[in-house]
Formats: sequence, C-alpha cells, structure tokens
Amino acid sequence: MEPYAGEFRRYKRMLEDAVAQLDDEALFTRLGPGENSVADLWKHLAGNLRSRFTNFLSEDGEKPWRDREAEFDAEGQERADLARAWREAWEVLEREALALGDKDRPRRVTIRGVGFSVEEALARSLAHLAYHVGQIVLLGRHLKGPAWRFLTIPPGQSARYNQNPDKERG
Repeated sequence: MEPYAGEFRRYKRMLEDAVAQLDDEALFTRLGPGENSVADLWKHLAGNLRSRFTNFLSEDGEKPWRDREAEFDAEGQERADLARAWREAWEVLEREALALGDKDRPRRVTIRGVGFSVEEALARSLAHLAYHVGQIVLLGRHLKGPAWRFLTIPPGQSARYNQNPDKERG
C-alpha cells in the first residue's frame, strides 16, 4: 500500500545496510548493562513485524505466540538466524499489508485489543520501525567508528546530495 510500502522498504534497506557493515562482535555488543545490541533490536523488529502482520486483517496484531521480552535478547543467536527471521517477517508484511489497496485504508484491525484503521496501524508500525532503525544506525556508527559508511547524506555533502536526491524514496 503506497506510500507506506516505499517507506517501509527504505527503512528495511537502511537496517540491512547498517547490519552489513558490522562484524559479529559489533552486532552483539551492548554498550552497557541493560542496553540493547544491534542484534537485539534486529530480533525485536522481526518479531514485532511478524506478529503485527500475520493475518493482519483478521487477527489481533499481538499474537499469543509472541514473546516480546525474549526478542530483546539475541545472545546465542547466529547472524543467519536473525537474517532468516527478518526475511520471514518481511515476507509476511509484504503479503499481508503492503499488497493492500487504497480501498483497505479505512478497514479496522486490532493491536492488543485496541482498534485502528489499516492506515493508522501502518503509520504506527512504520514509526516503530524508523525509531529502532535509527537506534541501530546510531549504534552501528558508534561501533564502527571512522570506518562507518553513511547510509544517508554524509556530513558536508548536503549541497551535492540535493542535486541528486536518490535516497528519498524506498
């Protein structure tokens, strides 16, 4: 469902590009006690998207099988497992929500028993995704240091980018 599909895909790509820059040590590094690693946030986003969009139009978005608390602990996971969960969550999102048409915007869905229009639920989910992708990018940049490859406009490059704004759409 446009324009959401493009924005979801833009943040998907940003997360994947950030994760690709990190070795396994950085992926699982927590900056301190009680902090999330990039892997924790990646696992959480996969779990959240899978829960929210499985049977999107017919079931509550908070599934009984979801263990949200466990999503914030990727300790002992393999990168390949996290990547597989991420791909599977995106397949659900693409099939169940992003393929909907404009006529579906006002339809009602529930999340934790609270009703939302399809459009409200997509906006809410997109904001959640952007929030955590921002955290992932910040952590990745911190952990990678000067070797970080910028995913948006690099410092000092705004005027050049404005001549060819190629990252504005997903």
